Amino acid sequence: MATVPENGPSPAPPLSRRLVLFMAVAAGVGVANLYYLQPLLHEIQVGFHAASWQVGLAATLTQIGYALGLFLFVPLGDSLERRSLIVRMCIVTAGVLLILAASLNVWWLVSSCLVVGAATIVPQLVVPFAAHLAPPEERGRTVGTVMSGLLIGVLLARTLAGLVGQALGWRAVYVLAAAAMMGLAALLRASLPLSPPESRTPYGRLLLSLLHLIRAYPDLRDASLLGAMSFGAFSAFWTVLSLYLAGPPFHLGPGVTGLFGLAGVAGALAAPYAGHVASRLPAIWTARLASCLTLASFGLFWTFRHSLAGLALGVVLMDLGVQATQVSNQARIYSLSDEARSRVNSVYMVTYFLGGALGSFVGASAWDRFHFGGVCAAACVLLAIGILGVAMVAPSRLRDAIR
Repeated sequence: MATVPENGPSPAPPLSRRLVLFMAVAAGVGVANLYYLQPLLHEIQVGFHAASWQVGLAATLTQIGYALGLFLFVPLGDSLERRSLIVRMCIVTAGVLLILAASLNVWWLVSSCLVVGAATIVPQLVVPFAAHLAPPEERGRTVGTVMSGLLIGVLLARTLAGLVGQALGWRAVYVLAAAAMMGLAALLRASLPLSPPESRTPYGRLLLSLLHLIRAYPDLRDASLLGAMSFGAFSAFWTVLSLYLAGPPFHLGPGVTGLFGLAGVAGALAAPYAGHVASRLPAIWTARLASCLTLASFGLFWTFRHSLAGLALGVVLMDLGVQATQVSNQARIYSLSDEARSRVNSVYMVTYFLGGALGSFVGASAWDRFHFGGVCAAACVLLAIGILGVAMVAPSRLRDAIR
């Protein structure tokens, strides 16, 4: 077993290709817990005789809970041994997934979604851990590979939840998810290297230091705003998709809704390439151009709103844009501080998932009032704020990138 020498922590072993791929799988399995809900919303709504705003609230609180967990727990990755922290959070997540599966009414479910979101932070401990282990020249590619696993988990979670939910009911989805997290805990305990922290900063000072990081790094503010709005548009679409496909002209169930997740896997496959490009070109531009792809996808959604093939094509373009934005942003922020990488990631991801919560809320509200066209318009507004807001958040960085 690795030990910590008296003069400081021993360096972690270098990343092997096998370990990078395993961390990608861990990120995907962990993050899937946030997205099982989306193709099941119509089934849950019918089962609990709930209003669409109530199941929309469950999706929103999942994102808010995740942002809360990122703020409270992810900074601990800079002051605790990382492997033990990751394994413990896997076990906690399994427990709260079982509580959600036992929901007796819609409010139990809504409350449980908040707690599940807060506990599901394993992916955001694994990603900076991979960046910590990778040499600087390989950091963009490594982050891109792990993020590929994460996005595939996001997309296939919907497919799995839709198929299992249609065959066995939505509760079975969460029982199986809890079993998967327990299995993941055992595998991570056996496979991840020990990684003693670089510092033993007290917890209160860790949280206060997040404010310092926000003030100190305009690149962090820049990436956080763009990432939040990109993910907000993404969440707006996925929050209402099962409701849209359940009505005219489609009248489809959760199984078909989940299959739309497969259409976005092409976007996940572009993540390593996006990380490679981000390490050689100004990431401020790669992220903005990627967000423009996401903006174009909502034009496709509106134009082909009555065609399943057109919607699937839009999903491919949307997921490509969102994933490329995310990888470009994360490759950029992980170079800001070696000692505070988990906290930098915490600031970014808290903002990112608050943007997702905003998108879920805006999407559900636009659906109730303006149906699918309103959802597309609202998503475009969010993306425009992110793309144009970069210039306002960090004008000096934008000028440097132009030069």
